[in-house]
Amino acid sequence: MTLLLLVPLAGLILLLALPSRWARGLALFTTAIHGLIALDHLRRFQPDASQQGFAFLERQPWIPSFGAQYLVGVDGYSLLLVVMTSLVTMVALIASSSIAERLKEYYAAMLVLLVAMTGVFVALDLLLYFLFWELTLIPMYLIIAVWGGTNRAYASMKFLIYTNLGSVLMLIGILVLRLNGGTFDYFELLRHPGGEWVFWAFLAGFAVKVPMIPVHTWLPDAHTEAPTAGSVILAGVLLKMGLYGLTRFAIPLAPPSAHVLMWLSVASVVAILYGGLVCLMQSDWKRLIAYSSVSHMGFCTLGLFVMTRDGIVGSMLQQINHAVTTGLLFLIVGAVYDRTHTSMTARTRARSPTTVAPCAACPAWRCCS
Repeated sequence: MTLLLLVPLAGLILLLALPSRWARGLALFTTAIHGLIALDHLRRFQPDASQQGFAFLERQPWIPSFGAQYLVGVDGYSLLLVVMTSLVTMVALIASSSIAERLKEYYAAMLVLLVAMTGVFVALDLLLYFLFWELTLIPMYLIIAVWGGTNRAYASMKFLIYTNLGSVLMLIGILVLRLNGGTFDYFELLRHPGGEWVFWAFLAGFAVKVPMIPVHTWLPDAHTEAPTAGSVILAGVLLKMGLYGLTRFAIPLAPPSAHVLMWLSVASVVAILYGGLVCLMQSDWKRLIAYSSVSHMGFCTLGLFVMTRDGIVGSMLQQINHAVTTGLLFLIVGAVYDRTHTSMTARTRARSPTTVAPCAACPAWRCCS
C-alpha cells in the first residue's frame, strides 16, 4: 500500500528537478507504474475475515499521544476505486496535450492529486484520512483556477468554499468519535459507534462532495470552467470520494435511524428527477454532463440508503460505471472544444446575435459559426 503513495511522490520530486519538456512523459510513466502496482494488488487480493475483509494492512505509530497512527489497507471496494483512480488519472494525463503553459506546475498538481486520491481510498486512520481528503482540494483548486476557462476564478473559489465548509463539520464528527473511542483507528471505532448527530456531521462533508441536492451548485460551475483533464478526474474520482466516505465511515461509525435513511432516499429520488429534468434545458455540453452526474449520483446514494445488499452492491457498480462513461463524455466534449473553441450546442450558436446566417449548402448550421 505504501508504494501506491510513494511512487507518485517520487515522480513529483523528479518532475520538479527536471526540465519542463520532460514533465508530461514523466507524469505518464509515474501514473503507469502506479496503475501496475494497483493491478498487482488486485491480482493478489485475499480478504482477511479477521480484519473485516481487509488485506495488505500496514500499521505504524504516527502520533501515539493523540491516538493517531499510519494505518492503511484495502478491501474489495476500496481496491477497485484505487485501480479506477489510476486509470482515470492516466486518461486525464493523455487528454492534457492541449496544456501549453506552466507544464511543470500542471503535472506536479496532477501527481499530488493522485497521491491524495489514493490516500483517501487506503487510509484507515480517520486523522490520516482527513489529511488526504483535504489535500485533494489544493491541486484541484489550482487546476481549475490556473488552467480553467474565462470564469475560472469564480468556479474555483466556489468549489473551495463549499468543500471546506463541509470538511469543517466532518472534522468535528471525527474529533467526537476520537473522544468517545480514544483513537482514530477505524477498526476500534467500529466498536464505539457515535450518535446520529455525528452522522449528520459526516453527511455535511460527504454530501457536498457527492454532490447531493441542495449542495450541488458548485459542480456545474466547476465542470464548465475546468480543463478537460480536470473534469475527467472531478467526475471520475472526486465525486466517488463522497460516496466512499458515506459507505466506509458515515454509516458504519455513526449508524442513522431508519427514519433518516427514508428521507435521504427521498432526497436521492429528487436528485435523480431534478438532474434529468435540468439536463433537458442545458445548452452547454459540460453543464449537461454535470447535471447528469447529479442524477447518476442520486442512483448511487439511493442504492446505499436503502441498506440492502443488492442496493449497496448496485451503488458500487454504478460508481465504476459513472467514472468510465462520464469520463469518456468529457473527453468527447474536450475534443470538440479543441476543434471548435466552444462547448455550446449548435442550436445555441445559431441563436447568437453574432452568428452569421446559414448558407444554402449548410441549412443545418454544420459549417457556419
